[in-house]
Amino acid sequence: MAKKAPRKKVPKELAIINADNCTGCESCLEVCPVDCIFMNKIEGGVLKGTQQWCEIDIERCVGCEVCVHIPGKKSNPYELLVCPWDAIEMVPTELAAQTMAQVGGPPEYIAANWDRLVSTAQNLAELRAAT
Repeated sequence: MAKKAPRKKVPKELAIINADNCTGCESCLEVCPVDCIFMNKIEGGVLKGTQQWCEIDIERCVGCEVCVHIPGKKSNPYELLVCPWDAIEMVPTELAAQTMAQVGGPPEYIAANWDRLVSTAQNLAELRAAT
């Protein structure tokens, strides 16, 4: 595992994926320039088969928006969206914790990962507010 360097700058916005809208198609995962998106898979559970969705490690997210849309020329009025299911939202860092608390997905997963998901977002919001 690579050594984690301290953040140089806290982004104004963070990307957050709504697990209830995500199908796990991995289109966002393929374009992320900082590799902060990963796939979650839960075998069995409430549904038959595998439940999967992408999740963003907001500790590593730089707020570049590439997972939402591919940047184009300013003269081009058309925007190429990455997620065909509109599952990714850019959220102001100050609101990331409350948004992360509502991202959907299996309740047992959210409960088991609460500190990693919500507490991390709260810490980033506090860092952002201090700057």
